[in-house]
Amino acid sequence: MPYQTQRHVYRINKTMEKLKNAYYKEIEKLEVTAYKTAEPVPFEKRTSGEKIELREEDKWGTNIFDCAWFHFKGKVPEKNINDDIVLLIDINGEGLVVDENGNAVIGLTTGTSAYEYEPAAKRVVPLNLISKNNNIDIWVDGGCNDLFGRLCEEGKLKQAAIAIRYPELRGLYYDMQVLYYAMNELSKDSPHYHAILNTLNQAQNELYDYTEEEAKKARAILKKELDKKGGTPSLKLSAIGHAHIDLAWLWPIRETIRKGARTFSTVMRLMEKYPDYKFGASQPQLFLWIKEYYPALYEQIKERIAEKRFEIQGAMWVEADTNISGGEALVRQVMYGKKYYKDEFGIDVKNVWLPDVFGYSGALPQIMAKSDVPYFMTQKLSWNHQNPFPYHTFNWQGIDGSKVLTTMLPEETYNSPATPETIRRCEKNYREKGLIEDALVLFGIGNGGGGPASHHLERLDRIKNLADFSPIEQRFASDYFEIINKNKENYRTWIGELYFECHRGTYTTQAKNKMYNRKAENALRELEYACVLANDYPRETIEKYWKEVLLYQFHDILPGSSIKRVYDETTQRYETILEEIKSLTKSRYEKLAQNGEGYTLFNSLSFARNEYINIHGDWYKVNLPALGSASVTTADIETEFNDIYVNTSTIENEALCVNFNEEGNIVSIYDKINKKETIEKGKPANRLAVYYDDGDAWDFDIYYDEQEPRYFELTSQKTYIDGPTAIMEQEYSFNNSKLTQKIILTKDSNILVFDTDVDWQETHKMLRSSFNAEVYTTDATCNIQFGNIKRPTCRNTTWDIAKYEISAHKWIDISDSEYGFALLSESKYGFKAIDNILDINLLRSTTYPGENADKGHHKFKYAVYPHIGNEHQAKVAKAGYFFNFEPIVLQGKTNAKYEAPIIVNSDNVIIETIKKAEDSDAIIIRMYEAYGVKTTVSAKVACENVTLCNLVERDLEKLTAINGEISLDFTPYEIKTLKLQ
Repeated sequence: MPYQTQRHVYRINKTMEKLKNAYYKEIEKLEVTAYKTAEPVPFEKRTSGEKIELREEDKWGTNIFDCAWFHFKGKVPEKNINDDIVLLIDINGEGLVVDENGNAVIGLTTGTSAYEYEPAAKRVVPLNLISKNNNIDIWVDGGCNDLFGRLCEEGKLKQAAIAIRYPELRGLYYDMQVLYYAMNELSKDSPHYHAILNTLNQAQNELYDYTEEEAKKARAILKKELDKKGGTPSLKLSAIGHAHIDLAWLWPIRETIRKGARTFSTVMRLMEKYPDYKFGASQPQLFLWIKEYYPALYEQIKERIAEKRFEIQGAMWVEADTNISGGEALVRQVMYGKKYYKDEFGIDVKNVWLPDVFGYSGALPQIMAKSDVPYFMTQKLSWNHQNPFPYHTFNWQGIDGSKVLTTMLPEETYNSPATPETIRRCEKNYREKGLIEDALVLFGIGNGGGGPASHHLERLDRIKNLADFSPIEQRFASDYFEIINKNKENYRTWIGELYFECHRGTYTTQAKNKMYNRKAENALRELEYACVLANDYPRETIEKYWKEVLLYQFHDILPGSSIKRVYDETTQRYETILEEIKSLTKSRYEKLAQNGEGYTLFNSLSFARNEYINIHGDWYKVNLPALGSASVTTADIETEFNDIYVNTSTIENEALCVNFNEEGNIVSIYDKINKKETIEKGKPANRLAVYYDDGDAWDFDIYYDEQEPRYFELTSQKTYIDGPTAIMEQEYSFNNSKLTQKIILTKDSNILVFDTDVDWQETHKMLRSSFNAEVYTTDATCNIQFGNIKRPTCRNTTWDIAKYEISAHKWIDISDSEYGFALLSESKYGFKAIDNILDINLLRSTTYPGENADKGHHKFKYAVYPHIGNEHQAKVAKAGYFFNFEPIVLQGKTNAKYEAPIIVNSDNVIIETIKKAEDSDAIIIRMYEAYGVKTTVSAKVACENVTLCNLVERDLEKLTAINGEISLDFTPYEIKTLKLQ
């Protein structure tokens, strides 16, 4: 039997607890005055708030996110002037210590909110940082919230004291902690386990009064074990400090700006003390805020970047959602992100950094590859509910065939504690061990920011080459990527999207926010085209709007997983910027037309439109050329419409006959042209189903639909003809919710529209509509950015079962070899496709973290499109664009004259963007193949100088225009970007 037993382990634990509280000793209390405000105020106005004199345990905060400037005063006793003096400050919130000019010094965080309690949690202010003498007079910008947006201990001042720090006792604590953690990762049969246990026992026997002299002797005993080194490693870990900062989540955006300052100032101070420390951060938006609000701190960051100790990471403007953000928005995320880093720091970032995003679009590899971004990092797929993701390091191939080298964190967290357990978890989990000798570790405290504390760095210093453990070295992630890139041809390949088996509720939660995002993306597309045509391009203004929209695509804003205040504020901003964008667009189009009677209509889509338009109550049949315009006058008003019909049970035109039952549900959609019933008999469609949903913003139960839903009940109905449209207008109620739906069929159209107006007053409910189509297939085609993706409608495997909710943009389609059925959407992203059912998720009423999510008034449209052939033959993508973009109508304008910069002769290729180049007056054209087939197109261009470029507008190849035309070969789903000069 070994000499040491579990009683010795118990004793060691008790010793470590004593040490934890021994290496700081309070000697005096600080005088504290706070000036409280509801919102942050600058340093110059720090005394403008309500004045409060405080002692420890006094309450200063009333509400979450209250603010205060704290004034701490005191004097170090004469007898302690030669001691290592620190201040211990805990305001039960977050704080930023500033210097006499209001510049950031170091961040503070309440000890109650750390991932793990340590005395060195961010509440320690060394005296040398804030005073050159014994007098203490400092200011702290405080917030009444912890790292996770919580009100701690009723906002009481927890601690405000002058203390002595004992370095030997502190060093002994970390020596013992690291060895104890290491011992716990070893087998109890291991000789090394017992060697450590014996050494720890010997060291603790030196401690009687816990003095510095005793600690020094104990440390000398422990040095023998700490000096034992590992042998030739089979795995090496690259560690970089990290502070994943959500730009909004359980706190408003304004608090994130302050979190950034707290985090980065702490990084600066720790780098002064720990020469090996390397830290990285992503999101140019965050750096821009620091530059604007904390310029002195920003200059310090720039110095550390130049020294190669602070790494800038992630080519995207923010760590954006990739399920819901549009294709062009993702391009701008990368373009603006790379440009900011290059302009500010002279660095071309080569990775996309998304540790916490809720799924990854199959379009992303091409966007990255064509933006000169070859590397991708995440870890979120480790949260999968059903199926462990099979790789940690692999090649990810997108829908077009582009590949990027991808790594996931084998520790499966971006908040690593940097302990021996960190190393063991990597050794145990890493899927590619034996094939790849390197793995990545992110250590620190994230989500609410904060980043590493001194205890992370103390541990790393001790474990970097510890016997029986893989070595761990602080290294930039960019260096790590270069190391693993050398053998990338040996790694496995994952093809298609990286579907996240969790957080499917984020496709729907906070529906109004998602609707505004779609409208803003579309409005910016229209604005850029109008400005190009008018040759009046306010580049800085357009960039400003884009960057605000990109900010709101952050992965806890757009998915709906932030607190209510975030959505109150973003909704107000969306409404404002949409009005401004529309005004700018109108003014540019007005420059293209003459004053006159009637109206001019502009079509920014790359295919012609032939449709009925209602202008101020009058109906016109308008033929709009691709990227062109047309004018109409009162003489063009149409008043005679044949072949449309409606009564209380039927809507009908030349293409479709739609029948309803007494409850207002659709029982038949008959395709008259193809003589085909499109709805399964006995399965009424568009029943407005209400499911019980006790999930949060992120998730709802996979088995939610096993319980029979309840339904909105029809309360009234009226039918009427409005010009070329037959309308069934139905009113419904459910509990306290009211819903009005206009079901519209337009002359000559085979698309049935559901124009919906709802006052939603439910809690823990989910509103859905479904259609059982007379189509049988094993997959659904879902529109995503720059293309489509196939997803299974069967449930053969656990991978299929996990996709019980899926995301799509403008449409989702199921087709067999002869016929198909599509569901179109102008603002919804959550769908279910199972067997022959297409189901759309309309609203969710969750209560956390956003209170009363989706309660209130909503307007939205969706539509069904039964069609002959598959989605390609039926041009469903084209229908989706028509449904999402209406022509721009100008009153009192006529005879618009301009030449479109490009015309493409194929419906397969869609022009997504026409804009000015970022650094010149050249015109940028972005287009893509929409159906997954090889295509050669002829494009008519308005100039002869045409260059093929990548997504960040770097020239690739000169193209030759012959008689004003160029020929372009597209591979399936390929994006091409042209520069016209």
